[in-house]
Amino acid sequence: MSDQPTRRGSRARQQRLDQPREVRPTLIPRPTYDPDTFGRFAEKFARYMGTANFLLYMTIFVILWITLNIVGIFGYKWDVYPFILLNLFFSTQASYAAPLILLAQNRQADRDRVGLEQDRARDERNLADTEFLTREVASLRLALREQATRDFVRSELRDLLSELEDRGLIAAPETNADTHPDRRERRGT
Repeated sequence: MSDQPTRRGSRARQQRLDQPREVRPTLIPRPTYDPDTFGRFAEKFARYMGTANFLLYMTIFVILWITLNIVGIFGYKWDVYPFILLNLFFSTQASYAAPLILLAQNRQADRDRVGLEQDRARDERNLADTEFLTREVASLRLALREQATRDFVRSELRDLLSELEDRGLIAAPETNADTHPDRRERRGT
């Protein structure tokens, strides 16, 4: 019974993510390498394996291997009919190629994710800018509706003038078109 609390305590200490792990000494030293350099190598390797050149060279290699082992060089056949050594080479190549291709795909997925995040941020900025401009255009339209236009002011002045004439406060203007200033401007004289 007294062991359980200490085991729980040590398990809780191992599961804490806010504290760094203790560095444990190992018998075999870990190699140090640059992950980006290795990732670039994996991408080049995966890119080369997907080319027609790789398929052509691999086909030539297999044909030569089978031909030399069927015919034999100086009567020596190092890999007889079931071609077990060739199978071993292919298995080794596949066991190395698969993780390298997956690593290259993971790096591409990371680049795509970063690109999508940047696109999303740019789209959000564009949307905010568009909404701002829409609000500005709407406010300008509202402000222009309230602003008096030249025709509106002229019609109001004519109404006031006719009201003053009706009351007899001012004399009616002459009906001659040449003496009216607005009519002279329109004709260009």
